[in-house]
Amino acid sequence: MDRISTGMELDGMIGGGYPRNRTMLLTGTTGSGKTIAGLHFINQGCLDGRKCAIIATEETPEDLINQAESIGLSLSKYYKKGILNIERVYDERAEYIKGVLAVELTDIDELQSNIIGLIDRIPEGTEIVLIDNIGVFTLNMSTNEFRAQFDALIHGLAKRNITAVIIMDSASDERTGGIAAYSVYGVIRTSMKDNPFTGARERLIEVLKIRNTKIPLDPIRFDVSSNGIVFLKK
Repeated sequence: MDRISTGMELDGMIGGGYPRNRTMLLTGTTGSGKTIAGLHFINQGCLDGRKCAIIATEETPEDLINQAESIGLSLSKYYKKGILNIERVYDERAEYIKGVLAVELTDIDELQSNIIGLIDRIPEGTEIVLIDNIGVFTLNMSTNEFRAQFDALIHGLAKRNITAVIIMDSASDERTGGIAAYSVYGVIRTSMKDNPFTGARERLIEVLKIRNTKIPLDPIRFDVSSNGIVFLKK
């Protein structure tokens, strides 16, 4: 199976990268590094000359680019050249809510229910996609509705031969019963925990599954430096 680089040292631990034309789920708690891991993936895709896209549901393109630049990932040059497209879903959500509230309506479920529509926002010819964060669409969805729409999204990405990473915050993952993991090809989880021996707060990344791939069984400690994610020795 062909692989697409994660942009991190993780490549050497999972057979060379994420399986090509498949979708990975990246879940984790707030501040655990899941967005940064996603940015590494996108940066490497751009570096390799692949057409990339980010569907940004919680941040503006400018904020994402600034975050990437702060850890040594120069996404701005790819964005300016058109190699990287960033969909302004966050901006649109904010404007939509303002419009709804202005006419004193309280039903804004439509804003959070169109997961399937995300596939239409991806430009033709795109090879690499990061969706951050799918969890914003789950607030008022039943588990069954989420599963149906999420499956349709995964199917649509596969039909277009897109290698994707979908980020989902752990709270949304728990709210939907963890069913997203059954639809994707692989699952990676980031977390923050207190080391009982040192008392220090540590970030961990765990590979929970990747089909047809030998994966590390133990959590991997990592830090976020000026050069991005750095894996730490045991």
